[in-house]
Amino acid sequence: MLPMAVNHMAVPSMRFDALLSFSAELGCVGVEFRNDLAAPLFNGETANAAKNAAEENGQRILALAEIKAFNELTDDRMPEAEKTISEARSCGAEGVSLIPRNGGPHREYSDAKARLLYALTALKPLLEEANLLGFVEPLGFESSTLRLKSEALEAIGNVGGTETFRLIHDTFHHCLSGETEIYPIETAIVHVSGVAEPNLSRTVMRDEHRGLVDTSDRLGNVVQLRSLLSRGFDGPISFEPFAPEIHALDDPGTAIAASMNYLRDELAAIAA
Repeated sequence: MLPMAVNHMAVPSMRFDALLSFSAELGCVGVEFRNDLAAPLFNGETANAAKNAAEENGQRILALAEIKAFNELTDDRMPEAEKTISEARSCGAEGVSLIPRNGGPHREYSDAKARLLYALTALKPLLEEANLLGFVEPLGFESSTLRLKSEALEAIGNVGGTETFRLIHDTFHHCLSGETEIYPIETAIVHVSGVAEPNLSRTVMRDEHRGLVDTSDRLGNVVQLRSLLSRGFDGPISFEPFAPEIHALDDPGTAIAASMNYLRDELAAIAA
């Protein structure tokens, strides 16, 4: 059976311990926690409490998200990055999500490649010391400072980071970026969400349009996943809908389970 997971963004108002139970009930392998939700990380409890809750529910903590605008890391932001890495290690996470800056003025350097190399070089020893992976997630928005996985992998290779850094393949951002290569072996986690609005141009698609994947999906989730799986990807597929209407559901479990079953059915030939 395909390993499924739940990103906390799918049910952002749910307590951390309830999320772990929720994920287990859905038959998932684990969760991704976030530090950018309305409630404090782990609802103000300790990272060790999250680690214990994960063990009790038989769940992996796949990632702690996120080090925001990681590719514009500066000396004054290093304590923030160090704190996130420490929290990830303490809760038993497998890695830390690294999200590039999207829009706004650049903090430092005039060259995007130099900024990226600086950040990867600075984060690499911190992640290695903590025995964590760094999950780089390019954002496909035109305003993103890192849109392509190929650019991320080139920089990772240049800093000797192939054992420390992996990719997150986000089906929404992959669609928006226009990138054709998928890099299944270098990918640790896949994020899935669906956009159904038929008249919405890709250039104006935003997070709030990202719902669950079903037959009306315009992002090509099934095609992307088939390609990833057929070429060797064997990691978790994590559900990450941002749409307010999904967050407002009275019974999100039923809706998410239906989407998971849809993908399982569509991908049954590959899973076999």
